[in-house]
Amino acid sequence: SGTDEHGLKIQQAAAAAGTSPAELCERVSGLFRQALSQAGVAYTDFTRTSEPQHQRAVRHFWGALRDGGVLYKGSYEGWYCTPEESFLPESQLAERTDAQGRPCKVSVETGHEVHWTKEENYMFRLSAFRDPLQNWLRDNPRAIFPDPFYQCVLRWLDEDLPDLSVSRERSRLQWGIPVPSDPTQTIYVWVDALVNYLTVVGYPESHGTWWPAVHHVVGKDILKFHALYWPALLLAAGLEPPERILVHSHWTVRGQKMSKSLGNVVDPAVCVGQYGVDGFRYFLLRQGVPERDCDYYDEKVVKLVNSELADALGGLLNRSTAPSINPSNTYPLFSEPCFPKVPDSRETKGTGRASAEDYELVAAVTSLPAQVDSYFEGFQIYKALECIAQCVRQTNGFFQRHRPWKLDRRDAAEQLWLDTILHVTLECLRVYGTLLQPVVPHTADKLLSRLAVGPAERGLSGLTFLARYDGKPCPFEGRQLGPDTGILFHRLGKS
Repeated sequence: SGTDEHGLKIQQAAAAAGTSPAELCERVSGLFRQALSQAGVAYTDFTRTSEPQHQRAVRHFWGALRDGGVLYKGSYEGWYCTPEESFLPESQLAERTDAQGRPCKVSVETGHEVHWTKEENYMFRLSAFRDPLQNWLRDNPRAIFPDPFYQCVLRWLDEDLPDLSVSRERSRLQWGIPVPSDPTQTIYVWVDALVNYLTVVGYPESHGTWWPAVHHVVGKDILKFHALYWPALLLAAGLEPPERILVHSHWTVRGQKMSKSLGNVVDPAVCVGQYGVDGFRYFLLRQGVPERDCDYYDEKVVKLVNSELADALGGLLNRSTAPSINPSNTYPLFSEPCFPKVPDSRETKGTGRASAEDYELVAAVTSLPAQVDSYFEGFQIYKALECIAQCVRQTNGFFQRHRPWKLDRRDAAEQLWLDTILHVTLECLRVYGTLLQPVVPHTADKLLSRLAVGPAERGLSGLTFLARYDGKPCPFEGRQLGPDTGILFHRLGKS
């Protein structure tokens, strides 16, 4: 992760705040780092485009473009949007009136005002890369995902592809990297910013270890820069496009776009305070659908998190480890005669005490790790969490159906069945705790610690469910459970 720090809007914001661009960037990048830390988001590197190693990489990249003969100097004019740091065509503009009632043009996408700008800039021959880009996408249909965004880029490639202005006059923009060998020009902020993907993997010396096997995660509003301009620039510099570009949509608030003027911007720090790190992460990942905008409001968070984390998951752990039902505080034994393995759940009549629904639960949880892994790999985290939530509901149904609290421990057969119900339930919980670690790390750790699952037993690759059902030994069977850590996830009150 990191921060793109150059450009006219930064220069103007610093001037308005009476500070230098460098001081402004130092403060704001610190806020981003703080937000990631508060949200429990780890990163291998936090790159800043104002750092010396990045500037060196950008100068080298510019040299590769120059040597490739794809740059030329030309006069450029058009409508420039400073907040977006981009020129916009007439088709993306609308007529509005400004605060003084004067007519003006704004970006349709963002509502930001645009200004007519005429400069002599370096231009990039984007038009020469239509065929290479089309070939790249046809050969790699999953290069841009989800599919609606892939189709969008293909449509763009069928339209006009004007050459791209890749520098600004230094007299207007000092806060940026000067064009090598031409101090009158500053490298365009987006060219500078995109190169940070190379900087962080060691460009220009050691990037080959990673590149091009990289996946970018970007918002839909910057799709054109990442899926059109960036691959073209890479090809021009003699490099391959990234392996995948994963695109996500936006969060609206009660159906409206977030906007400072409307006062409906959601502060993640406030949300973490209200719902906890895990509660907020769970909601965003459970409800966030990459291909379409999703709506946010507080009551929705409270309802979902209480229902799925506090009640369904937390309640199940609480009930299945309660001293009244598991006084020995152990991972109970599994009885094969009570829950015999059958090739088909329809053949269960008259054998053991397990019902057809119980066998459906075992089949669902057995297939869950591979299913979740596949959805995670495919950037469809919401579908993975949907599957887990469905299995948690099924496990609650299993526990409720057999009412273990009604079984008589003094009867040996009843004790065997009670232990088997608890064994199956704890095995389900162990799988859910393992799979939920990337989403709700603190809650998952608490759950797995309660089940006495050690640090080396929490990986996905070795995750097996209900080994005893298949006649194999279960390393957890008979193990003393971890200490009672109290309520797994506290119910949220109305905010």
